[in-house]
Amino acid sequence: MQKQLLSGKIHRVTVTEACIDYEGSITIDSLLLKSAGILPYEKVLIANLNNGSRIESYAISGPAGSGVICLNGGAAKHGKAGDLVIILTFALMSEKEARKHKPKVVYVDAKNRITKKK
Repeated sequence: MQKQLLSGKIHRVTVTEACIDYEGSITIDSLLLKSAGILPYEKVLIANLNNGSRIESYAISGPAGSGVICLNGGAAKHGKAGDLVIILTFALMSEKEARKHKPKVVYVDAKNRITKKK
């Protein structure tokens, strides 16, 4: 049996921009991606704490250290600059793997700089 568990999380990151005229996805500072173990083009769940929206998209790597969090394409309809979001990824694993698994969780400050990793 396979279990689906949280694998990576960027907690309470601030949206820096929303670009409706883009193919789609969410652009994320590459340092945040790496720290959370999220790969470019990996499926992500975006939970907006300001409006309650929860959408699926995929991650695109943004410039390292830029703090960029840009909702692109249709995702831009679910948030705006200044909104707080949680970005999550999940992984399938066996029950044995799941019992030992610890997700990578990244916490940030108001400028999307890493303050703590778990």
